[in-house]
Amino acid sequence: MSVLKFDKQSLGNLEYSLRREMLATDRTGGYMSTTIVGCNTRKYHGLMVCPRDGSEDEFVLLSSLDETVIQHEQSFNLAIHRFPGTYEPRGHKYITDFDYTPTPAITYRVGGVVLRKELLWIHSKTQLLIRYTLVEATSETRLRLRPFLAFRNKHSVGQANMFADGRTHHVRGGVRCRLYGDFPWLYMQTNCGPDCEFVAAPDWYYKFEYLEEKERGYPFQEDLLTPGYFEFPIRKGESVIFSAALDEMWSADTINQIFDEELGRRSDKKDFLSCLQHSARQFISRRGDRTEVVAGWPWFGRWGRDTFIALPGITLTRGDVQACIDVIDTMTREMSGGLFPNMGEAYNSVDAPLWFFWTLQQLEEHVGADRIWNDYGQKMKDILGAYRHGVGAADGREPVISVRDNGLVWAGHPSLAMTWMDAVVDGHPVTGREGHQVEINALWYNAVCYTLELARAHGDSTFTTEWESLPEKIRASFVETFWSDSRGYLADYVNPSHHDLGPLWEPGGRNFFVRPNQVIACSLRYKMLGEEQLLSVLETIKRHLLTPKGLRTLSPQNPLYQGRYEGDQPTRDRAYHQGTVWPWPLEHYVRANFDIWGAAFLEKASEILAGFEEDIDSYGIGSVPEIYDGDPPHAQRGAISQAWSVGAVLRINEMIDRHRQ
Repeated sequence: MSVLKFDKQSLGNLEYSLRREMLATDRTGGYMSTTIVGCNTRKYHGLMVCPRDGSEDEFVLLSSLDETVIQHEQSFNLAIHRFPGTYEPRGHKYITDFDYTPTPAITYRVGGVVLRKELLWIHSKTQLLIRYTLVEATSETRLRLRPFLAFRNKHSVGQANMFADGRTHHVRGGVRCRLYGDFPWLYMQTNCGPDCEFVAAPDWYYKFEYLEEKERGYPFQEDLLTPGYFEFPIRKGESVIFSAALDEMWSADTINQIFDEELGRRSDKKDFLSCLQHSARQFISRRGDRTEVVAGWPWFGRWGRDTFIALPGITLTRGDVQACIDVIDTMTREMSGGLFPNMGEAYNSVDAPLWFFWTLQQLEEHVGADRIWNDYGQKMKDILGAYRHGVGAADGREPVISVRDNGLVWAGHPSLAMTWMDAVVDGHPVTGREGHQVEINALWYNAVCYTLELARAHGDSTFTTEWESLPEKIRASFVETFWSDSRGYLADYVNPSHHDLGPLWEPGGRNFFVRPNQVIACSLRYKMLGEEQLLSVLETIKRHLLTPKGLRTLSPQNPLYQGRYEGDQPTRDRAYHQGTVWPWPLEHYVRANFDIWGAAFLEKASEILAGFEEDIDSYGIGSVPEIYDGDPPHAQRGAISQAWSVGAVLRINEMIDRHRQ
């Protein structure tokens, strides 16, 4: 039985149903997403959202498809749209149930008619199939399908204009159209043969409203063009398939075959774990020779930092070692000057290269140390060498990363946030953290120690001789620079030019804001703190930051704390890392506790894992979101499905399983 099944009472309550969104991806960068009642509430929603040649962005082609049941000259529109001040039509009142497995399916009842709609995104091909089955009917029934087209970047909204081409061109079983000449053709066809008529009647519909965009402070009204509508008879027990694709389908049999084969490959999302495993697969995108991780649906693309943090959780926990390797190989091909691209072509992340080493450590458990060294040893040495010799200072590249005389990494740039706390408002980082950052130097130590271990085991005496004295220097400097005996936890970052900024600062520019970054120093394979220090740090995190949904990014006792993530983008960005809860660091909190307590931490870890089970039937159903409010009840916020959130929860589940054995 599916855990993601919703009944008529829930679906009829728009306050409930419009807050629950579904997602299906084609594994090549395209997706379908809308609410469980089919009402688009975001500019990112659409039945066909996909890349186009020559662009890394995705574009909304088919925004929605209205179904109308016709009996005895009476029409019943099953769709629902938001217009200024109203919903029209209100087809949600006809929905009796929604089921997410094996593919999203909605059942409608209109008088004596029961119609089931199954939406199926095809993997590795940009195509949406919708199968309509007339389960019950007491008299002759016709079905009308009216597509609404957008043909615009998913980050924007469109308006009626004189340049859009609403003309359609006949193809076998349907039509093809494109609103603008630089877009691909959209083929819309059915498998019902000559009984299906397409009536060309291009027209604009005005002011569709996307309430989530309104809440987020963005333009929220859009005009959509309909080129006309399909209409055909449908008999009791009969199924008709509608196809929207970038390629023409040549026969009804082809459409039927594709639907049956694809449906047979769908996984059964029957419980919490199977939902997360399904969600994890949706982040892997293969296009040509590139295999990448989509950081979050529906608006994120490929991020270097997120890729390495999420990768072990979304691949290795499912046994998909090859996908992990393919992603790493794609990333290493794009490495330049010791850095990986973070967002797009921006080489501005100090931590992405260091998380690369952590990812390799997880992969080593599956492929062995020999393969890690043979395949990636030179890349590892290149990164360490780049950091040690300085990134940016010599070749003019910004930002600047260097290793100081104390062995610690220094990173900073006046207008860029180089760590994962990267929100920028009005050109200034909200949490710039320029200087020595605690998690960067924990990752640096881990990277140096790991590379030395592999180099020694594989007889690389040149590297070993050059680097073997550095770990002890890093360890001594790290403890001296970051640790506070009186406070019992680590400084978040240290910059001697920052001083006299309040009671949470100490001489030497040591910032002691209680943030989750210090947990990384407790969870890595190579640690620089003693057990008592580790226990003290974890207790501090537990007292100030731990919630059932992850770790807060700032202690509520800090005057800069913001407990709710809402409002326009600048307002949200100011709260993004100032108290907002993130699930991904929770993996490292759990790992650190297991390292100390072993199986004695099982009960607490199980409670943490259980805290996410209730979330898979809300917000982005079947997945884990990007963030939560810092204040109870910790409302779900941000992207509806985030790679490193899902990966972290799967890793916690894996740790629990290992310690139960």
